[in-house]
Amino acid sequence: MKLSYKGRGFTLVELVMTLVVIGVLAAVAAPRFFGNNVFQSRGFADQVQAALRYAQKTAIAQRRNVCVAFPTAGTLAASAASVSGAGSACDTSLLSPSGQSGVWVDAPSGIQFSTKPNDFKFDALGVPWIGASGVGTSGIIGTTIITVEAETGYVHQ
Repeated sequence: MKLSYKGRGFTLVELVMTLVVIGVLAAVAAPRFFGNNVFQSRGFADQVQAALRYAQKTAIAQRRNVCVAFPTAGTLAASAASVSGAGSACDTSLLSPSGQSGVWVDAPSGIQFSTKPNDFKFDALGVPWIGASGVGTSGIIGTTIITVEAETGYVHQ
């Protein structure tokens, strides 16, 4: 019996081309799997949105002003008025949902707001106020825009 190897296996050209295609795909796709900036940015945006909602709900539940401040382009802090009333200043530290005082949300390294939002306060009805007039506000984190509606205080993306 005679064995013939004609037509079996791969040629050297086919093997080299396969390796070249795999190399190009690895060079393009690998950084997307190992870069987590997008995930960190999205996580920071979700934390900011949750903190803003919590601040608004705290203002409504306690019937007092809750001030939201952005000390830097990557942090969010909140404080509350010690007494109720429209003109009350925010002079009392307010605990975050996790129980910490001061800065509620701190961005991971390299993540921050594209433009630092204005500081504002939620009044006892949960309406956001900047200065003397009720105004909505928004902040941009990466491609995510978080908006606080002017009339209702609704926080959304």
